[in-house]
Order: sequence, then C-alpha cells, then structure tokens
Amino acid sequence: MEIKQAIIMRTDLDMGKGKIAGQAAHAAVLGYVKVMSRDSSIAEAWEQGGQKKIVLKIATEKEFFELFSQVKREIPCAMVQDAGMTQLEPGTATCFSIGPWDSAQIDKFTSKLKLL
Repeated sequence: MEIKQAIIMRTDLDMGKGKIAGQAAHAAVLGYVKVMSRDSSIAEAWEQGGQKKIVLKIATEKEFFELFSQVKREIPCAMVQDAGMTQLEPGTATCFSIGPWDSAQIDKFTSKLKLL
C-alpha cells in the first residue's frame, strides 16, 4: 500500500505565501498526530517511507467544508483554524489534512483537485 498525506488549502482567503506554508505545516503535523493515535502502523510506515504529501487547492469555503465532511467519514482528517494574529480572523478554517493514509483512498476524494 502506498501511503501519502494530502493537504487541502483554501484559495479564497488570499493568504500570503508564508502564511500558506505555515498553515500547511500545521495541517501536516495535526494529521500525523491524528493518524498515529488511530493506527500507528500507518503513521510509522508513512514516516519511514519519506512522508509523501501533496498540497491541493480548493476554491470556496462551501466546497472546502463539503469535502471535509465527506472525507472525515472514511479517513482521518485534521482541520486547521487560524489563531487570527496576522492576516485572518480568529477561527478561520484555512486548510485540512487527509491522512497520512492509503493513496488510493485519498485519491477517491481528491482526484479532481489541482496542485496548489
């Protein structure tokens, strides 16, 4: 089984590049921790296999929450909500991670999304 992590980033927020990088980093760590508590063998295999990840973009808040709702029923997900200290209002959902998990299962939900 190939294991990867997908990070879904909202593009409607007009975040700066540094903000995007920071939010993606939060999502990667939160996702890893969530999977580690659910199935440590998958988390460890991902860690030992080079921590493959992709960052994908989604255009609207509505699409973002719809996708999160669908995916979380089958795959561990972790949403990032900004603290509101710089560019965004506190609590703004910026991105979420899917997995690390089986790549084929992730692709069922993300195959139509484009790379950020």
